[in-house]
Amino acid sequence: MVEMGEAQAQAMGDSAGQRFELTPQSLFSIDYIAPPARVSDYVTTFYHFRCDEAVIRDIQPASVGHLAIFPHGKGEMQFRDGRVDPSHETNLLTPFSVAAPFVVQGPFHAIGAVLSPLGWAALTSLDASQFGNRFVKASRWLDPVIDDLGAELCTQYRAGELSGEDCALALGDFITTNAKFVTARHADLIKLTNQWLGSSLNPDFDDLTAKAAYSSRQVQRLVERYFGLPPTALARKYRALRAAALMSFPQLTPEYEAELGEAFYDQSHMIREMRAFVGRTPARLSDDEAPYLSEMLDLTNFRELG
Repeated sequence: MVEMGEAQAQAMGDSAGQRFELTPQSLFSIDYIAPPARVSDYVTTFYHFRCDEAVIRDIQPASVGHLAIFPHGKGEMQFRDGRVDPSHETNLLTPFSVAAPFVVQGPFHAIGAVLSPLGWAALTSLDASQFGNRFVKASRWLDPVIDDLGAELCTQYRAGELSGEDCALALGDFITTNAKFVTARHADLIKLTNQWLGSSLNPDFDDLTAKAAYSSRQVQRLVERYFGLPPTALARKYRALRAAALMSFPQLTPEYEAELGEAFYDQSHMIREMRAFVGRTPARLSDDEAPYLSEMLDLTNFRELG
């Protein structure tokens, strides 16, 4: 995958961020479930999401991978190239480089695991730069047993025999059992990249290469493999996501306000980046009609970045 330029990011943002009627926040609920220690290297958080409306519309921000079951609801997600991927009972969301709108025929209940970059690599062994921006049936790229597990969990959830947390932890057990070995040096680079992304809203690539046990070219290649984007574009993605999370707060400390002010060239630059990676302009970040966005930008989802 080539690195995105400003013009391409703006075009994506125009598509992903287009205004359409969103389901009101008061109709959504979501619970976060902390991953047990045995799976915490692979899963940032589990979640149990519910909305019982007939139609649900919102936007998925650029994100890491998800493994999720949909006991209720069928829908589709549209990507910047015009492709539309339908949902399944058991789904794999690959790492997203840009925001993507979705529509679901409800009621909609989703239970899932937010995969860390290490978790994505260990579970799928797929190159995130080649398999990114997809929403597929989980068995397409995982052990086919995941479909049987997902179907069983959905059936028991619908019957009231399992809670959302029960289902989430069962997905965690599947991840732990099916996680493959990731080369120690590669795992160290993933950890180092997480730390680099969390060090600043505008981290310097030279700071990453100075600490990595690889050449600059190798760092570029491996970061793209595990995170789905080259380091510079990856930093832009996380700058937009973290800035949006901070800007959605009712109040910011002077330190955060100063950091945000220095993170972008100017206001138009911030708007373009937010639209591309978050699917919203800064003015709409606190929009009461954007519940899914607000929950996906919760700082719980940035645990690895500190």
